[in-house]
Amino acid sequence: MSQFKKILLAYSGGLDTSAIIPWLKENYEGCEIIAFVGDVGQGDEELEGIEEKALASGAVKCIVADLKDEFVNDYVYPTLKTGAIYEGTYLLGTSMARPIIAKAMAEAALAEGAEAIAHGCTGKGNDQVRFEGAIAAIAPQIAIIAPWRIWDMRSREDLLDYLAERKIETTASATKIYSRDANAWHISTEGGELESTWNEPSEQAWTWTVSPEQAPDKAETLSLTIEQGRIVAVDGKQLSPFEVLTNLNERAAKHGVGRVDIVENRLVGMKSRGCYETPGGTVMMAGLRAIEELVLDKPTRAWREQVGAEFSHLVYDGRWFTPLCKALIASADAIAEDVSGEVVLKMYKGQVTAIQKSSPNSLYSEEFATFGEDEVYDQSHAEGFIRLYSLASRIKALNSLKK
Repeated sequence: MSQFKKILLAYSGGLDTSAIIPWLKENYEGCEIIAFVGDVGQGDEELEGIEEKALASGAVKCIVADLKDEFVNDYVYPTLKTGAIYEGTYLLGTSMARPIIAKAMAEAALAEGAEAIAHGCTGKGNDQVRFEGAIAAIAPQIAIIAPWRIWDMRSREDLLDYLAERKIETTASATKIYSRDANAWHISTEGGELESTWNEPSEQAWTWTVSPEQAPDKAETLSLTIEQGRIVAVDGKQLSPFEVLTNLNERAAKHGVGRVDIVENRLVGMKSRGCYETPGGTVMMAGLRAIEELVLDKPTRAWREQVGAEFSHLVYDGRWFTPLCKALIASADAIAEDVSGEVVLKMYKGQVTAIQKSSPNSLYSEEFATFGEDEVYDQSHAEGFIRLYSLASRIKALNSLKK
């Protein structure tokens, strides 16, 4: 194998990356391994003792980068503006976190003088594409090492045996029911009983939200203040994007809001099933769409929906650092210029519903929309509009009568 003096490893502290550190040292003799942890809000439990664990596994250094605010401000909020939802259901929690982690890794590798970046993604998943595509766009001179595509280990048992032989301690066990990924936006759960699409998820598959059946019998309402497509306050209190998300996560999770159980199309071709919990994000999406209903005219809303659909695939497929991404975000920013207002939402038994909404830029007019008597709309004008609107159909029908 090629020789490197320094390798930066995307490190989580789990079984895979714990085994990768000694494997890299053995296969790239003399190299130094720098562990890199991106804190995107996965929680204190995930990060507790992670530096010590990395050093005990053989790393010379462990960098823990606080990316939480940047993640929500520069990746979550722009995606929210586009309205991106992958395949109609998935709010892109894992997908949005990968570009910021990859960017931070590439910057750290350059700063540390590392010639290569290693990751623990498998050859079956989407993350390998997301990480490597982002690194290629930012620092193409850095080599990529993907052990799961190289080594001969194929199971958790293999990895545990590998660590045991080298007397490297791990808290992992041979039995791992689920594969989970967490950040400030969501928690995803795969594996276990979810591998059969006929199995209903057990409550073990959900870690963040209560079941709708066990949620409070009394609804809770909250208000969001929105300025140009960005949520700036909750219940009148100004908050940063990260604070908005954490506030809504806590409140919505108690009502069972944000659970989805889907079978999605992975980029690599196979289908996978996952249970995703996005409590705060579900509330935020509902609030933004409610103000859009007031503000966007028919063609603009249709275009925003097209932007959202395209952006969902762009984010899912790992194409954040591309000209198309910039173009779509610019379009979403332009559309959102008038998306400002106040919305009140009700959370109850797993559902969130906008029940009140107002905007200074609203196109809704009670004077025009009323079913009662009005002084602003001449209904007789509709006849001419309809004749012109249906002109092509009328001409086609008339031509058929001549045959």
